[in-house]
Amino acid sequence: MVKILHLSDIHMGSGFSHGRINPENGLNTRLEDFVNTLSRCIDRALTEPVDMVLFGGDAFPDATPPPYVQEAFASQFRRLVDANIPTVLLVGNHDQHSQGQGGASLCIYRTLGVPGFVVGDTLTTHHIQTANGSVQVMTLPWLTRSTLMTRQETEGISLAEVNQLLIERLRVVLEAEIRRLNPEIPTVLLAHLMTDNASFGAERFLAVGKGFTIPLSLLTRPCFDYVALGHVHRHQNLNKSNNPPIIYPGSIERVDFSEEKEDKGYVMIELEKGKVKWEFCTLSVRSFRTIEVDVSKAEDPQAAIIKAIAKHNIEDVVVRLIYKLRSEQLDLIDNAELHSALTSAHNYTIQAELISQLARPRIPELSACNSIDPMEALKTYLNNREDLQEIAESMLEAAQKLLGDDEQQWLEPVAVEVGNNSQDSIEQQLRLL
Repeated sequence: MVKILHLSDIHMGSGFSHGRINPENGLNTRLEDFVNTLSRCIDRALTEPVDMVLFGGDAFPDATPPPYVQEAFASQFRRLVDANIPTVLLVGNHDQHSQGQGGASLCIYRTLGVPGFVVGDTLTTHHIQTANGSVQVMTLPWLTRSTLMTRQETEGISLAEVNQLLIERLRVVLEAEIRRLNPEIPTVLLAHLMTDNASFGAERFLAVGKGFTIPLSLLTRPCFDYVALGHVHRHQNLNKSNNPPIIYPGSIERVDFSEEKEDKGYVMIELEKGKVKWEFCTLSVRSFRTIEVDVSKAEDPQAAIIKAIAKHNIEDVVVRLIYKLRSEQLDLIDNAELHSALTSAHNYTIQAELISQLARPRIPELSACNSIDPMEALKTYLNNREDLQEIAESMLEAAQKLLGDDEQQWLEPVAVEVGNNSQDSIEQQLRLL
C-alpha cells in the first residue's frame, strides 16, 4: 500500500489586499498565512509519513512570482527532499506564461535537478519508485487551444466546433498514453483542468490563458486507480461511484470572499492496484466574513450598523462590511465609529451602497390591468414613497389645481394612432405609461 498526500492550488503570494504588513519582518500577513497553511500540509506528509506527494498545479498567482515568494514556497517543499519523499509538481494555468507556454515557476526544480522532484509540464507517464512500491503517475498539465491545434485549423469554424475538435484530439493523445501503461502497477492521473460537471468559484475570475472544459467521461477510465485534479478551488468528488475517485482537493487557503464558506484542505490516499481509500482533511485557515445590512428604513442607521457588527466575532477575521442606505442618510453615518468597531478584525473593508430612488418595484395598484383615475393614481404612488411624505400633501394640491376646471377635457376621448385602432382615450394612454 502506497500513502499519498494530494494538494493543489496553493497560489502563494495572492490575496495581499486582505492582509497587512507585519512590522517585525516586512511581509504581508496573508503571505504568512499561506506559508503556515502549506507548512501544516508538509508536516502531515512527514509525520504520517507518506510515500509520495502530488501537487495539482497553480503554485503562484503567475509564472514569475517575486523571489521572496518563490523562496517561501521552496523552503516548504525542500523539507520533502530532505525526507526522501518523491514529489510531482504539475504545471497549472497560473504556472504558465500568458501565451500559455512554459512553467518557469516550477520547471526550475527540474533544471536544478532537485532529487525526487518531477515536474509535469507535458502529457506523459512518470514511473516513480516509493518506499512502498512503484506508482505510475500520468501528468496532464493545463492545456490551451494552441497546445493541440494551430491557428489555421481553427479558422472558419465555430467555437463549439473548435472545442469538439480539441476534445477529440485530446482523447486520441490520452488513449495513446494509456496503452503504454503497465496494468500491474497502481496508476494515478494527475491533471489540471476544468471538467464539465465541476462546481467552481474564484478560479473563474483568476483564470490565465484560454482553456477548455473536458468531459468527465474522458477521465472515468478503469486503468486509473485515482484521478488527482487541480484548478477548481472547491473540494469535490466528481465520481460518486469512486471507480475511480475523481477528486479536486480544492485550494489550501481562501483567495477571496467568493470562497468565504468553503472548507479548505488536502486529501490523504491509500493506494493499491485496483483498490484505493481517500480522505479529505480540513485545514484551519483564516476566516472571511461578509456583514451585510440594509439600514435604508432604520431611524438610526448608525446604531443599526454597529449592532450588525456586534453580532459577529470578527477578531483576526478578514471582514467585508456592506451597508445599504438612502442618500439623505449619509450624514447620519459616523465613519470613525465604524472603523473603531472593526479594529479587532485582521483586515476589513467598508462599502456603502446607495439605494436608487429611481429604480423602484412596480406598484401593483398602478399596473396596466387596473383602471384608476389620475388623482387616485398619484395618491397611490405617494403612499408608496416614504421619502416624499413631507411634500405629499402639497403635491396633491398642486395636481388638483392643474386638473381644476379642465378635468373633463383631460378625460375626454382623444383619437390616437395605435396600429389601426383610433379609439383609445387619454386614460388608456396613462395606463400604458
